[in-house]
Amino acid sequence: MPPYSTLGQKEPMMTHKSDIADLRGELRSLHKLNPETAKGFSALSMGAMSDGTLDKKSREFIALAIAVTQRCTPCINLHIEALIKASATREELGAALAMCVQMGGGPALMYAAQALAAWDELAAPVA
Repeated sequence: MPPYSTLGQKEPMMTHKSDIADLRGELRSLHKLNPETAKGFSALSMGAMSDGTLDKKSREFIALAIAVTQRCTPCINLHIEALIKASATREELGAALAMCVQMGGGPALMYAAQALAAWDELAAPVA
């Protein structure tokens, strides 16, 4: 069960923000262990995300759709964070998530709900 579910939850729930921070630490450790792989993946990512026919926001929506339909919660969190930085709106997110559900069925619906929860948490004003 994903850590965001309230069903049967007895321990404090993790947040999307803490998940992102934890993931970044785990990735730093992995990159130190495999620096050449990290450099290669970084080059691939920079090439895929470079300016071109599609703007950054469009590319991030594509990446989010793949993350949702592939059921990659860490990917969802990172791409939601990037979409917020790219000035995406919650309404645009909703339209993209609807397409994820249409293409991915029930499992995509569950991960689309997680993506929306990540958006709501990460886009909330800091108190």
